[in-house]
Amino acid sequence: MSRVGLSPVKVPDSVTVSIVGKIVTAKGKLGELSIDVVDDVEVIQEESIVRVKPRNDTAHARAMWGTTRSLLQNIVTGVNEGFSINLEIVGVGYRAAVEGKSLVLQLGFSHEIRYPVPEGITVKCERPTAITVSGADRQQVGQVAANIRKYRKPEPYKGKGVRYENEFILRKEGKKK
Repeated sequence: MSRVGLSPVKVPDSVTVSIVGKIVTAKGKLGELSIDVVDDVEVIQEESIVRVKPRNDTAHARAMWGTTRSLLQNIVTGVNEGFSINLEIVGVGYRAAVEGKSLVLQLGFSHEIRYPVPEGITVKCERPTAITVSGADRQQVGQVAANIRKYRKPEPYKGKGVRYENEFILRKEGKKK
């Protein structure tokens, strides 16, 4: 029995959820998101609550029960509040800036890196060493942050690179004389 799947998804007043066949759509102040529900899971909408339950007792239905509930929670939270990930840039001369619809990164290479910001994602740079990626779709926000981090991952000796805000880098000791 899924512990995650048992708890219902509470829908705020500012969000409307509609179920048409296998597609569940949530509309809110930050946009509209939808997910495709698998056949093994049933989605039931009550007044301000959406419940998920498996249609049968197969292993796949039990696995998708909690997954579907989490995806529903993510789209409801996304269209209401949104998600954001903060990145930090550590290193001498490393910096970032937003120019139009692209993020310009200078990460110690001989050239600057221009990352085109996808539709539905907002990238802000409060400081040259701080990047905030935000949007309604949790998966897309995480993927954009991972793509930016991939350009220069933090290295273990000096800790230079792009890291998540609360990421701990295990530091190694350098060469000894």
